[in-house]
Amino acid sequence: MRKLSFLFIILSLFLNAQIEKENIVAVKKFQEELNAEYLNPKESPLRGDNLKNFKKHPFFPIDLKYRVTAKFVKTENPVPFELPTSSGKFKQYQEYGKATFELDGKSLTLTLYQSLDLMKMEKYRDYLFLPFRDETNGKETYGGGKYMDLKIPSGNEIVLDFNRSYQPFCAYNAFDYNCPIVPEENKLPIRIEAGVMYDDVYHH
Repeated sequence: MRKLSFLFIILSLFLNAQIEKENIVAVKKFQEELNAEYLNPKESPLRGDNLKNFKKHPFFPIDLKYRVTAKFVKTENPVPFELPTSSGKFKQYQEYGKATFELDGKSLTLTLYQSLDLMKMEKYRDYLFLPFRDETNGKETYGGGKYMDLKIPSGNEIVLDFNRSYQPFCAYNAFDYNCPIVPEENKLPIRIEAGVMYDDVYHH
């Protein structure tokens, strides 16, 4: 019996290590793809010298502490609303659900949204938009907050990996882009030391 218990522990440790490795690989892939997007003149929000001088984004060290499994509750009968943007215009969204999780000893809740425009496109029908702010904004990260792209979950849980959070295009180019402002309810009272960091060269 002891031998079986020992083997079970070893197997569990091995599986956990494999899952952790896969999660880290996924974050590294996200970082590589984001860097490639910003290096590509056809996709990058960067212009002029900012594009010419761009090499790669600064990132917080990958930390799986910031990959959390949240309880997900879908919003019933959501009402479309206008979300203000950085340019003073508005974009049409609706609340899709709420994700509740624990981090740094605090119970936290974030609201997830759907873009009414993207919902009409086959490619983005299962796309969820998560804008948030935290205590790193205006310091290590963009003052306006960060975004995360998610897929509609099949059950009552959703994984939030803040290591894969990024900054809006208007953080790098406020003249050409029009970015949704993070709603007040999605401001976290903690530091999220994960995902993309901000380079002072883009401050404006």
